[in-house]
Amino acid sequence: MSKSLFSSLAKVASLALLLASLAAPALAQPINVLIFGDSLTSGFDLPEAQGFPAQLKHRLLADGYDVVVWNGSNAGDTSADGYARINQALQYNPDLVLVEFGANDMLDHTDPRVTYRYLDAIIRICKARGARVILAGMLSLPKNGPNYIVGFNNIYPTLAHTHRVPLYPFMLAGVYGHPALMQSDNEHPNALGAAVMVAGIAPLIEANLRSIRVASPTRRGAPLLSRR
Repeated sequence: MSKSLFSSLAKVASLALLLASLAAPALAQPINVLIFGDSLTSGFDLPEAQGFPAQLKHRLLADGYDVVVWNGSNAGDTSADGYARINQALQYNPDLVLVEFGANDMLDHTDPRVTYRYLDAIIRICKARGARVILAGMLSLPKNGPNYIVGFNNIYPTLAHTHRVPLYPFMLAGVYGHPALMQSDNEHPNALGAAVMVAGIAPLIEANLRSIRVASPTRRGAPLLSRR
């Protein structure tokens, strides 16, 4: 075989390999979900498998969603603490972020305008990094008085409207005030309470996973099997 013919065949083979690689579909990747909040979503004082992040992951996988769930919640954090570490939390390259802060702000009687500004910044940073955001709301305790209650409770619907992000109105819906679902401190969910939280918010999270799958076909967010 002449050198010129061998060279021509090699070029043809290289071109064929290049065209094949361009035509091949990108490998589907699981969707990264970041839980970013305080002790209410960190699994505080619970075995890891019983905490909110692990139970949410179990639910999503059981429903057929190919996801990786990252626990980015820290007990005791305020919205200011969340803002201080948002860039570190985004190292997981999340496609979807559940933002859950405010309970400790409320307990500290932080000015609602301050909490609003920190949450606003967190949402903006997440969206700028290309992540979808679900905002988990909190409600003020009655003891804080009517003026504070109105200002605080309006934080979440206002932010959701401003940023056009879905809102889960109260993270402890169906849990707070039910002793059987709370730890002995009456502030944090127990394992059963975490399960109720997951059951409440999972449909909203799954709706957003489906939207991510449609927008980015290389993300395997759509159900792979029906729930049994």
